[in-house]
Amino acid sequence: MTVVERREIALVDLLDRLLAGGVVIKGDITLRIADVDLVRIDLNALISSVNARVPSPFEESR
Repeated sequence: MTVVERREIALVDLLDRLLAGGVVIKGDITLRIADVDLVRIDLNALISSVNARVPSPFEESR
């Protein structure tokens, strides 16, 4: 084992690194019975942190 393989990263540090750069999640789920599609779910999500340099896309309600 090399030093990189044995390196442990806390879950909080991992989430911080992922949110700093952003994460894209994409998936498809199809529920079918007897070759008949009953339900289809398409998921597209972008998860990212928001700060002063990257403002929120939602308007502030006042």
